[in-house]
Amino acid sequence: MGEDKMTLRENQTAAALRLSKVLAARNRWRTGWQSLRSVLMPIAMVTVVVAWGLDWDALGVVAALVLGGLSFPLVWTSTYHWFTEDLTEQQRQFILAALGLSLTVVALIAMTGAMDWIRARFQGTNWDAVGALAEGFGALGQILVALLAAYVAWRQYVISRDLTIQQNRITQQQTIDSYFQGIADLILDDEGLLEDWPPERAIAEGRTAAILAGLDAEGKAKIIRFLSGAKLLSPLKRDRRLGRAIFDGLGGYEEDIEYGVRVINLGSMLAGADLSGTDLRWTELSDANLTGTLFRNCNLTRANLAGAILQGADFTNADLSRVRLFYGTVEQASPRDRLNPPNFRTGAQTGAVVEDVNFTNVKNLSEEQRYYCCAWSGSRSRETIPGGCEGVPNKLGR
Repeated sequence: MGEDKMTLRENQTAAALRLSKVLAARNRWRTGWQSLRSVLMPIAMVTVVVAWGLDWDALGVVAALVLGGLSFPLVWTSTYHWFTEDLTEQQRQFILAALGLSLTVVALIAMTGAMDWIRARFQGTNWDAVGALAEGFGALGQILVALLAAYVAWRQYVISRDLTIQQNRITQQQTIDSYFQGIADLILDDEGLLEDWPPERAIAEGRTAAILAGLDAEGKAKIIRFLSGAKLLSPLKRDRRLGRAIFDGLGGYEEDIEYGVRVINLGSMLAGADLSGTDLRWTELSDANLTGTLFRNCNLTRANLAGAILQGADFTNADLSRVRLFYGTVEQASPRDRLNPPNFRTGAQTGAVVEDVNFTNVKNLSEEQRYYCCAWSGSRSRETIPGGCEGVPNKLGR
């Protein structure tokens, strides 16, 4: 048994060696033939052209046959591979059906005498008029082709623009995500507690100012919502010795509107910014300089704008539901000023500066908000406040 197995293994090895030699010889022959064909085909082409130009018919016919013999296998192999491998079964069936239908039409015309009827039908036709009509259709076709080309170019522009906008959105979101992570790493310690020393607060404010300058309205709104939700824009109560934020006993940090220190002070980062059409619900914008900022069609529900400088801002069609514009009572509340400190018990000097603000078509404006805006916005802004300002004194005096 052992000798039989050895003999069988030797025979298999010998057969494998013979097969490998045959395959190697076949590959060498194929490579050599491809190289020879690459040389012969250009020579045959040149010979056909020269023989055709010099009327050497015999040489031209021979060269053409050689060229056809060299070219046909390549074309046939590529076509067969394309037809059997690249096309789906449905596409192959469609091509065969189209060829069959074309052959059917030609055969019926040729074998039923329809061609004679067609010749007789058009025998007396004025072909000059037909030619003129064909030229007219040709001109119309050129116009349609030009219009089609213009439409294709326009669609390419639209698609390119949409792709660019989408790519910009992706890039902007990646930038915002990096900012979120960077701020968290900067102001939180290893245990996840707030640790914001003055240099860290300064760096955080610098990062915020830099990223807000390069974002669109929606990107700015995302940053503001993040900072507001994380209480980084709120004035936090501090330890008088170490300056660290104090817990409120409920898992968060205690706020102190009188003496608190914000992790990030927006200052004038949003002055003149366009925040139109964004979601700014529950955002903390108190004491921020928002001069000339556009809040058109914004949702500012429960936003805190107390002490903010809103001079020249535009709130057209904005939702001001339960927005805080001041502290204390509306009768005693007044806008902030540079000389007097705010009194959060009475509301004096705690309100937003609303001079020359556009309140056209604002929504959900409460009576207290309307009274405050009418009293402190000035004569031009009073004309834009929904509901009018009849019976409300102009405390601004101008």
